[in-house]
This record gives sequence, structure tokens and C-alpha cells, in this order.
Amino acid sequence: MTGVKLMPAWARGLGLVLAHGVWDTRVLDADLVPSTGPVILAANHVSVIDGPLLAGASPRRLNILVKTEMFRGPIGVILRGAGQIPVDRTGGGRAALVSGLDVLQRGGAIGIFPEGNRGRGDAASARAGASWLSVHGDAPVVPVAVLGTRRTGEGVNHIPGFRRRLHVRFGAPVPPVREPGKSKREAVAATNDAVRLALSALVADTAADLDLSLPQD
Repeated sequence: MTGVKLMPAWARGLGLVLAHGVWDTRVLDADLVPSTGPVILAANHVSVIDGPLLAGASPRRLNILVKTEMFRGPIGVILRGAGQIPVDRTGGGRAALVSGLDVLQRGGAIGIFPEGNRGRGDAASARAGASWLSVHGDAPVVPVAVLGTRRTGEGVNHIPGFRRRLHVRFGAPVPPVREPGKSKREAVAATNDAVRLALSALVADTAADLDLSLPQD
């Protein structure tokens, strides 16, 4: 799928309402996100609401990569209308990456969760989608720490209660890693390591600074 539309204004507005109306979201260091040009926001992933929260906290409109299972029923209609990109993980997600690259080549912003699945959110591991987009789209990756969307004992599909305090913190952009004589495959691997380390450090530092903890399950 190519030619995906950029996030419309109403979808951006919905994200803002969720982040700041339904929940009480504290956004930190949003000024670190480049205001123009292609960029990838790579966040840790603990809860089903991380995507809409990222959309509402981001200073830019985002096309977020979302697993294809979410594109069903009324939610699927909203996601497609909002320009979100379905990821078919059984097929390796190649079509989603091509769509994401199209957005970047038009100067847009992509949202992605490198861990792939919801879990503890410590970014101990990362799939290569964000780094592939970074290298092929010549775009920096901004790590994003999302905290508070799920607590220990709450399932990954749990919806936080009204006005729960949530935290979203942006980190310094990580440029694609390129070394003379190295292939793009090697550049993707090196960039992936850099993104994983930056995201993991940002999550740990933010949790320590705010005296918060990641879910233990």
C-alpha cells in the first residue's frame, strides 16, 4: 500500500482530546522533535492506548504503524480515516514499511513501536522497522518514553481510568548510522542498535527522574 494520506486535522484533534481531556498527560521535551522534514518517533510499548496517546502528545501529525488486527469494526474505520498504516506481521510488514517510506519521502512523520508487541516497555529489544525507515528515508529517529499507560497487574488491553496521569517524554534525535564502505543492511543493523540503546536509556532515565516504574508483568 503506497500513497497513504497524511493524518487529517480531525484525527490530530482526537488524539489531543484523549491525551489531555480523557487522560492527564504530561508531555516533556517535545521541542526535541524536528518541526519540519521526515522524522520517525519510536516509542516503547506497554498498552493498547500507546498509539493514540503518542498521536496526541506528538507536536506533529503522525502516521502510526498499527498491527492489522486492529483494523476491524468501528475502530478500523477510524484508524483508516486517520491515515494509520496497517502492519501485517505474518507477511513481515514489508507493505507497511513501503507506505511509511512514502510518508517520509513527502516530509511527513511516522510513529512506530520498535518492540513490536506490548509488554514491559523497557525497550530491551527492538525490531528493525524504525531503523530501516531511517536509513532508506534518510530520517532521524526520535526515541519516546511512554509511562503510566499500564501498571503491574493490568492487562495489555486495559484502558486507564479517566484523568490518570500519564507521561510522554521525547529524546534527542538519533540520525541514521552510515559508515563508508558499509552496505544499507549493515547501516540498518547499526542504526537499530543505536535506536534501541537510546530508547532503553530514555525509558530508564525518565522512570528514575519521575519516580515511576514499568509494569512487572
